[in-house]
Amino acid sequence: MLVQYMLFKYNTRELIKRSEMLKVVHRRYREQFPEILSRASEHMEMVFGMVLKEVRPNSHCYTLVSNLDLSDSESMRGDWGLPKNGLLMPLLGVIYLNGHRTSEEEIWKFLNILGIFDGRSHFIFGDTRKLITEDLVREEYLEYNLVPGSDPPRYEFLWGPKALTETCKTKVLQFLTKVNDLVPDALLPHYLEVSREEVENTGAGAAAGLYLGPLTYAMDFPSLIPPRTGTPSLQHLQ
Repeated sequence: MLVQYMLFKYNTRELIKRSEMLKVVHRRYREQFPEILSRASEHMEMVFGMVLKEVRPNSHCYTLVSNLDLSDSESMRGDWGLPKNGLLMPLLGVIYLNGHRTSEEEIWKFLNILGIFDGRSHFIFGDTRKLITEDLVREEYLEYNLVPGSDPPRYEFLWGPKALTETCKTKVLQFLTKVNDLVPDALLPHYLEVSREEVENTGAGAAAGLYLGPLTYAMDFPSLIPPRTGTPSLQHLQ
């Protein structure tokens, strides 16, 4: 019910108010409201790619914002006006864990785990094949390329130019820690790689130890949302 309320408020461009959310939750569960709100917020981020943000500190009024600054074009919105970017972060994660390129076959294996199938319209994402091979490619968030010399022809996915500029590997890793059963030790090499790259890009001052970047986040794993039982894993795609 809380997720439906958030979606309604998003569609009508109205603020999400704590007082109204409390009315949505049955009074029997009012004491568990903080946990219910946390779960609903997590669901909004994982499925719709939107993060619940408080408008002002202690205002108890919230709004939903995209966790990626995706284009607001019609092709990136579903029938209900909802952004289709919920798939983008998981796709970027799969591509990243596969060494920055992933075969189309592996992408569809992962989407099948999520209940999304080729040739079957999805109630949020619509024609998923068109979304990932045309819309997100046209918007330059993904690249969809023919594998040279493949016979029969095979295709693979890579990060597009906008994904490289509007997101960073750290953000993808943060997302992966929320939805996977990957342990910190498994992700640490990726954090080290990102830290090295970002230190190189931030200059001598950072190299001297003034910049911690992703490693700061890596030290804070206890504060991350724990994995849910039955959550589809990306680990098998590494």
